[in-house]
Amino acid sequence: MTLTVSIDISTYKKALSQFATGVTVVTCSSKEGPVGITANSFTSVSLDPPLILWSASKNSKRHDYFANTDHFAVHILKKQQMDLCFKFAKPNEGFEGVEWKYNSHGVPIFTNCLALFECSFHANYDGGDHTIFLGHVNNFNVNTGDPLVYLKGQYLD
Repeated sequence: MTLTVSIDISTYKKALSQFATGVTVVTCSSKEGPVGITANSFTSVSLDPPLILWSASKNSKRHDYFANTDHFAVHILKKQQMDLCFKFAKPNEGFEGVEWKYNSHGVPIFTNCLALFECSFHANYDGGDHTIFLGHVNNFNVNTGDPLVYLKGQYLD
């Protein structure tokens, strides 16, 4: 039995915004070239095996690239990387002017982020208007610095 509850979306979003999150850019490759998307829906799922998850709106123009890839990378942004956050939040922005390289699986990688998780596809799940992507972490690294944090609809400095 499914219980349907009517909620005020605006109030619901306000309640969700009370939870501070980090900010990531997730990347993959496609036949059209490199693809990236900003996401704050990221978390660790398992240590053994090492699994992470993130989600993307099914309405995103970039959704299907991630739904059809075998490998992707999640980059945790430093607070000084707000430009990357905004660049990959826009559907028509590309990798121009961004320092990156391909990893051994052909996934675009930013080398100067706070942390990087290089993943192979593990599973995806229907999450209402989003798809939840689960990745098996094959490689990772961490750098020094402070994270870019999003809280109450604002980026903290």
